[in-house]
Order: sequence, then C-alpha cells, then structure tokens
Amino acid sequence: MFVKFSQAFNSDLGWSFRKNPVAIMSFFVVVSLIMGAIFAPLLAPYDPFDPATLNLMNGFTGPLTPNQFTQDVFVLGTDDQGRDVLSTILFGMRISLFVGFSAVFLAMILGVILGLLAGYIGGWLDATIMRVADVQLTFPSILVAMLIFGVAKGVTPAEFRDQVAIWVLILAIGLSDWVQFARVVRGATLVERQKEYVQAAQLIGRANLAVMVKHILPNVLNPVLVIATISLALAIIAEATLSFLGVGAPPTKPSLGTLIRIGQEYMFSGEWWILFFPAITLLALALSINLLGDWLRDALNPRLR
Repeated sequence: MFVKFSQAFNSDLGWSFRKNPVAIMSFFVVVSLIMGAIFAPLLAPYDPFDPATLNLMNGFTGPLTPNQFTQDVFVLGTDDQGRDVLSTILFGMRISLFVGFSAVFLAMILGVILGLLAGYIGGWLDATIMRVADVQLTFPSILVAMLIFGVAKGVTPAEFRDQVAIWVLILAIGLSDWVQFARVVRGATLVERQKEYVQAAQLIGRANLAVMVKHILPNVLNPVLVIATISLALAIIAEATLSFLGVGAPPTKPSLGTLIRIGQEYMFSGEWWILFFPAITLLALALSINLLGDWLRDALNPRLR
C-alpha cells in the first residue's frame, strides 16, 4: 500500500498536482465537502429529518444569533421550520453527491459502450448511434433530463413516486449526458483501431469483444476520466436545477437544489441565510470539481507537459 502511494506521489501526475496550488485547494475543498456529506450523521448538530428534534419556535433564527424565544444558537441559522441550516446542508449534500456520482457513472458506462461499438464496428451501427447523439445534442441537456424525468415519473404509480424519485432523477441525468462520452470514445477508438497492436490482435484471431475491452479500452480512458470529472459538476448542477424547479428530489429528501428553492422564497424578507449558505456550498462544490477537471485535462495531455 505504501509503495503504491509512493509511486503515485512521485509519478508525473503526482508531480503536476504538487506544483498546482489551484488543484491542491480544489482537492481539499472537494474532499472536505464529500467527507462532510458521508459523515453527516456524526457531524451534523441536529437531525433535520427527525420531527422530534424540531422546534418551530426556532424558525428564522439568524446565524450565531440567540433565538428570542428559546435562546438556542445555530452556527448558520435555521429555516422556516426551525431546522438547523448547517445540518440540512450536510444531509442535502449526500443526496446531491449520490445523484451526481450515480448519474455520471450511468452516463459513462452507456457512453463508453456505445462509443466503442460505434468506433470499432462502424457501418450502420456507427451511423445510427451518432445520429441519435446528434439529435440529442440539438436539445439542452436539462430539457432532455426534464423530459425523461417526466415520462419516467408518469409511468410510476403515484404511491411509489417519492420512493423512486431519486432513482428516476439519476436515470434522467445519466441518459441526458452520455453523448459526450460516446463521441470522445468513438473518436479515440477510430484512431486506436488503426494501430499495429490492434491489427496484431486481430491477426491472431482475438474476438472483437476482447480487442475492444482488453486492448482499445485501456488506451481511451484518459479523456473519459477528464470528461467524467467535469460531468460530475454538471450533473450536480443539473440535479440542483431540477430540484429547484420542483421536479427533482422530493421534499422528504431535500438536496442542495431543494434547499435553494426553499431559501429563495425568503430572500427578500430578510432571512438571507436560508438561501445563501446552500447556494455558496453548491458553488464551492461545483467550482472545485470543475477546477480539478481542468487540471486533470492538462496533466493528462502529453502536449502540455
């Protein structure tokens, strides 16, 4: 374990990371927020989803300001229901990150498979996949996600909609973001399949599936990792957008987008903290992931070394 860590630390990628203060700071922010979400039950001062811990008298308490009725103090204040904003952010990030990672994983799996098939097999399969991708690119991804979410939620029985809302959200975002992966993998596969090692594998009778998985796939993963990193930030923003519009996470499982939607209702009445802190958390998370993606893109590009 220590040897592998030492090798990674002294690699070209590790050297590039150590020399980039923006990447280091972004990594620290992302890891801190992810760890805060993972350990939310231990770190959160209150359980915002436990009605027994809520006190409506604590509603609209400002940050670090004693409540006029209970004298309770909350670091980031409370919302209209008396829920601690810090606790709701920690638990809300769990939903946002889970949806983001799951949606990107779904989009990556689907896009890589379709990109490999289109680039290696070609012909009518390539034309069909790319035309579907071209049609989907003509629509904003958020509209595609809303359409998929609406259709999937419409065919779900009403009594199960809240239980499956998160999974429907993952499906909607994942199916709206596969095109980038497919196009990049297809282009890289078209280049790789002309190289000698692929032709040698074909000459010795390796099956097409084995050539794609064991020979081509490892050589097209670098751009996939970069796209996945950047897509993670976009998926989190897409989830927040859908939840803000009221078609995402259910109120019983609020994400950062749901918290922002609730906060904007009180933005002009003086309770600014209900909106500000979830919004700044979402901004910090998305921006840090994007900056990490930019660093990873430059670090993995041999022309920039």
